[in-house]
Amino acid sequence: MQTSTTIAALSTGSLPSGVAIIRLSGPKTFAAVEALCGSLPASRTLARKTLIHPETGEALDQGLVAVFPGPHSFTGQDCAELQVHGSPAGVKAILSTLTTCCGLELAGAGDFTRRAFENGKLDLTAVEGLGDLLAAETESQRRQALSRLEGGLADQVMIWRALLLDARAEIEARLDFSDEDDVPFALPHHFIADLQALGRKLADALASYDRGRIVREGFRIVLAGAPNAGKSSLLNRLAGSEVAIVTAEAGTTRDTKDVAIDLGGQLITLTDTAGLRETDSLAEGEGIRRAKRAMESADLVLWLLAPDAVSAPDIEMDVPVWRLGTKSDLGRGALVVDLSLSVTSGEGIETLLKRIESHIEGRLGASESSLVSHLRDKDALERAIVSVETALERIDQPELCAEDLRRAADTLAGLIGLMDNEAVLDQLFAGFCIGK
Repeated sequence: MQTSTTIAALSTGSLPSGVAIIRLSGPKTFAAVEALCGSLPASRTLARKTLIHPETGEALDQGLVAVFPGPHSFTGQDCAELQVHGSPAGVKAILSTLTTCCGLELAGAGDFTRRAFENGKLDLTAVEGLGDLLAAETESQRRQALSRLEGGLADQVMIWRALLLDARAEIEARLDFSDEDDVPFALPHHFIADLQALGRKLADALASYDRGRIVREGFRIVLAGAPNAGKSSLLNRLAGSEVAIVTAEAGTTRDTKDVAIDLGGQLITLTDTAGLRETDSLAEGEGIRRAKRAMESADLVLWLLAPDAVSAPDIEMDVPVWRLGTKSDLGRGALVVDLSLSVTSGEGIETLLKRIESHIEGRLGASESSLVSHLRDKDALERAIVSVETALERIDQPELCAEDLRRAADTLAGLIGLMDNEAVLDQLFAGFCIGK
């Protein structure tokens, strides 16, 4: 991306709206604002202006204008915001004028945030935190994303990296004098203990990934069982709306269906699945295969059994499985279950929700949400830990040990963007909306 260009985009939501904010960033920003408004407002001060087409003199709109000189701006460049009326025609006219008369370019997805990263205003983990904050649906997601945006993970990574660089310097300083007979090669007595302690800190951070992932992505609950066991009915009841088709005919559900709910500030993703049974139908067979795959990746499986449905054979899995007896208003029969409930009467529904909430609290623990929440975090920490462990194993081979420490430090540097991978950057910023 060429940061020497000046970009503009609508930064607020879909039109029409009460207010629309058009954001500008780049070297031509102030000239463009002056061309539309006649003069620049004082820095970081909102001023009421009439926006005029610089060639025709036609009034485009009225609004509030603010300018932010670089480098003290979001992107690190000269920036401006035009707060105008949320008229589709008005916004289109202003953007058209900026591009045709002022030489600006329309921004692509994530262009403003990418400029902020490239100008050192945000590190990569903060960029991801910003993306998480924009997508946050629950209070726990908001808190976790904000902590990441404010540099919680980056600060810790910088400390770990500094310790690795210091350890590597200890070795390389001695290697520089290894040909001096009167300078013995001896590391400080605490060197190994310090490196082991760092390895434990990295391992503790990695162990918190599951907690952070659950907050960020949601706790995944899969409803499974035989056809007509009441999975779709329970999904509708928990979601509070008719999101799944429910009929007396077995095998209605042919695919997985995800519904998100907020339970006590925690995002939960409920997945309805096809009933498990032997079938000759290709479509139903594919649905059953997807159901099994969803169960394998779940955080919790609710195995539903109903008195009027043929029970599906239990499946051994590594995830927790709760046996729920549905349609308790029809009688419970000889079913052995952990909890009985009825969607019709409401029996057991509140108890189920309380048990789920308690179970999630147990998984997350009493501590704050983990800042290690992205798969990229997990991968970097795993590779850094391996490098530190290898360095300890090769402590008597100083050249190789120093190389292992370099790899660990470089891995952590890549996590926060000090050593960037262009493919990673392209994928990350593509997830942002235009105007952000």
